[in-house]
Order: sequence, then structure tokens, then C-alpha cells
Amino acid sequence: MTGTPRPDRRRVLTAGAAVLGAAASAPIWVPGPARAAVPLRLPDGVFTLGVASGDPLPDGVVLWTRLAPDPLHGGGMPGRRVPVEWQVAADARFTRIVRRGTAQARPASGHSVHVDVRGLRPATPYWYRFRTGGQLSPVGRTRTAPAPHTVGGRLRMALASCQNWQHGYFTPYADMRAQDPDVVVFVGDYIYESGPSATAVRRHEGAGEPYSLEQYRNRYAQYRSDPDLAAMHAHAPFVVTFDDHEVDNDFAGQIPQDPGAQPHAAFVARLTAAYRAYYEHMPVRATAVPDGPHIRMYRRLEFGRLARLNVLDTRQYRSDQATGPEGARDPSRTMLGAAQKRWLVDGLRRSPARWNLIASQIMMAETDLRPGPGKLWYYDAWDGYQAERNALLREFRRVDNPVVLTGDRHLTMVSDLRADFADPGSPVVGAEFVGTSVSSNGDQDQAAFRAEWDPRRPDNPHWKLLDAHRGYHLFDIRPDRIDARVRVVDTVLRPRAVPRTLARLRVDAGRPGVRLV
Repeated sequence: MTGTPRPDRRRVLTAGAAVLGAAASAPIWVPGPARAAVPLRLPDGVFTLGVASGDPLPDGVVLWTRLAPDPLHGGGMPGRRVPVEWQVAADARFTRIVRRGTAQARPASGHSVHVDVRGLRPATPYWYRFRTGGQLSPVGRTRTAPAPHTVGGRLRMALASCQNWQHGYFTPYADMRAQDPDVVVFVGDYIYESGPSATAVRRHEGAGEPYSLEQYRNRYAQYRSDPDLAAMHAHAPFVVTFDDHEVDNDFAGQIPQDPGAQPHAAFVARLTAAYRAYYEHMPVRATAVPDGPHIRMYRRLEFGRLARLNVLDTRQYRSDQATGPEGARDPSRTMLGAAQKRWLVDGLRRSPARWNLIASQIMMAETDLRPGPGKLWYYDAWDGYQAERNALLREFRRVDNPVVLTGDRHLTMVSDLRADFADPGSPVVGAEFVGTSVSSNGDQDQAAFRAEWDPRRPDNPHWKLLDAHRGYHLFDIRPDRIDARVRVVDTVLRPRAVPRTLARLRVDAGRPGVRLV
């Protein structure tokens, strides 16, 4: 399907209302004590963009919504703050409400709402909803993390990345929801900044790339209107980080992809707008509130003693990309920046967890693109920052069960991690799962993919699995092993797809590396 017109307000409202059937199955709102009766006259459909939760703790979670009755045209809200009531319940019918309160949706934040709920029980499912102006949001479900000293148990985690609206529908999320993960880790490219294409499966809104805050808000709102993505957000908590397309392709720190076309001051303004819109649309804590062209996204989440998740930011602090092999080996070149690198290494060294997971937006294992003698690398990935990567891989030898979770490539690339990729005999120190894209690259030509990539496999013996279907990865994490499934769909060119398991893999505790099952 090509040339699809951009969704109008009616179609977006329909998609938003479909999330969990709105709140149709829940009872009427049970008001809290002494609630002020302030009449609000708001446009219909303020909860078009649905609800979400994120960054689960043993005693809490972040709840999110954004009031936007006209989501593709700035939001459509009046220019004043609006009180939004919220409830958290121990059951889907809201007969046992455990937390409630009122948050303020402010114009300066696009009328987004972030509620950092505390006082919840560990490893427990909860249901939540919002209300304002007599309108009730869809019902969301979330889950808290295990208690800090919990040993054993199981964690089901999904890995997703790279969802390009113009390349297809976000059909893998329908299957992800059926698999019922405890948490979803999204490692970047939540939106794409490219302008609209007349030949796209679904056309981007607007007239070009986003640069202003309102333009980025409109782009996020369009992506949030995908019904499968909206339903997944309402089903499980997300842990998110950004890569490049949330701002500008292949940007590095405050350097755009095309410095000649984007002067420094203009790009700083673009970063400021992009980071603000990112925060407004993600279920993250107030620690991520942007300060101009800066946002703090690297952070750590604990899932009992079973798993520690280190979420990286590999864009904001990096040196500009190398342009050749000598630059890629330059010891002064950094991906993480000094502060983030210290934070990561300290967290790995002191971790009490059985599994030490690292969410890295870009691939850590080597990709040698040149068959035969010599090397050819992607300089935007860790291959372009080899000294820092090798130092980190040396640290892995002292860490219990390191596993890296990655996106960016639009491919499934599962690899052993070696202490030094320049030495094929160096020890295996960990495993990496590069998850395929949700929709980016569309329905790829599999024969053409094999013709391009299979000749490279002899030069990359650490690759265990290579595939170009769309989908996501699903992990069942236990104390003794991680069982991984690569879940793919037959198409993203239609709103419905047939899912299947492409491959099963396993990482055994105490045995670095990954193997096909």
C-alpha cells in the first residue's frame, strides 16, 4: 500500500479509544475525599494518546498520559494548566484502590502527566487510570520490580527498537502483548525525524523534518496513535532510551549529521526541542527533565538479585564519529563520556545481581563488512570507538554474566563478545543480542539480504545468528540461564500479521557467550 494520506483527527481518536477498550469495562470513577468540584470545559478526546508506565521499582512505577484532543496539530488544549486525577488499583475493576492523587498537566510540558507512584508492593501487578473534565482515560496495567534482596524467580523481558512509521505498521507489538512480558526495554529510534514520503506505507505528518518543539510533539503523537504500540504501552512498563532518529540521524553530542546545513546554534535549538518532546512522551522520572540541550537518560534498574539493568546513553556524550581505521582506534575517542563510563564500570564491579544487563543503543560486537583480508567497520557503532569498547570488554571478565541488549541495525545479530576482536583467540566474555526492528526497513528482501551478508560471516565467526525479519526479542531470565526467543512477523505492510518464533537461543550462567538451542 502506497500513498496513504496522513491520519486525520477522527482516525487518531479512534485508534486512541481502542486501547483496552478505553475504560468501558471498569466501574465508574470512585472519588477521593474532599475533592474540589472545579468544572472543566475541555475538548472531547483528551486521552487520545492513551496511557503508559515505566521504570518499575520494587515499590513504585511512573505513570504517564498526555492530554491531546487534536494530537497532530499541537495537541489542541487550552493554554492553562489542568488538574488530572489518577488512581492505582490492585484489580482491573478498581474495587481495591491503593493509591490516588491529582497531577497538573501544564502547557509548558505539552499537557503531559508524569506520576511517580510509590508505596506499592514488590513484584505485583497494578491497574491505573486518569480522569479530567469528566473524561476517563483507558485503563493501563503495570507491574513493580521484585524486592531488592529477592533471590531466584523469573523475569520475562522484551527487547524492541527502531519503529519507522513510514516503513510499516507496528504489528510485532500485538504478539509481544500476547507473550505478556514483565517489562519492555526499548533501546532507541522510537520516532524517525525524516520528512513525509509519498510512497510510504504510512506517511509522516507535517511538511518536512521536525525542528521545533511543536513539530516534534506532532511526530510523537502520530507514532503514539498506532493501536498496537498504544496497547503494549497500556499492558506493561517500558524502560526506554533514545538513539539518533529521535533527534537527527547519526548525530554525536552537539554535532549534527550535516554541520554545513545545521549551524551549531540551530542544532542546539533542535536538540532542546527534541529532548523536551522526548521527555513529554515517555514514562520516565523527573530525573530526565531536560535542561536545554541536555537530558539525563543513563540510569540503573534492579530486578531483585536476579538482574541489574544498566541503561546507556550512547549519543549525548560521544566524540564525533571516526572517518577511518586510525580514528576508530584512537584511545581519546569516547562513546560514553568519562562520567557515564565511571558510573557503568562501578555499577558492574559492585553488582550483586546474577545477570548484568546493558542496554546499549548501538552494536558492541565487531562487524567486519569486508569479506577477506582487511577490515571495514561501521564507525557510528562501537567499532568506531574501539579503545573504550576494549576497556569495557576487559571489565566484563570480572563481571557475573554480562549480556548486552542492542538495537539500531534493523537486523537480528546475536553474537559472542570477545575480549579483543583483533585477536580471534581472545576469550569470550559475554553475549550480545542485537534486536531486529519493529518496522524499519519494512518487509526486507530475504534473498538479497543473504546475498549481501552471508559472505561476511567467515570474517565474523562470533556471529551466532543473523536475520532480517521484523519483530523483537523475548527473554525468560532465570538464575541458571536466559532463554531467548526471536519473535518475527510475516509482514509489517498490513495492520495484521502472523507471528512465529524464528530461533531459540540460550545463555548459561557462568558460561560466557550464547548458543542456538
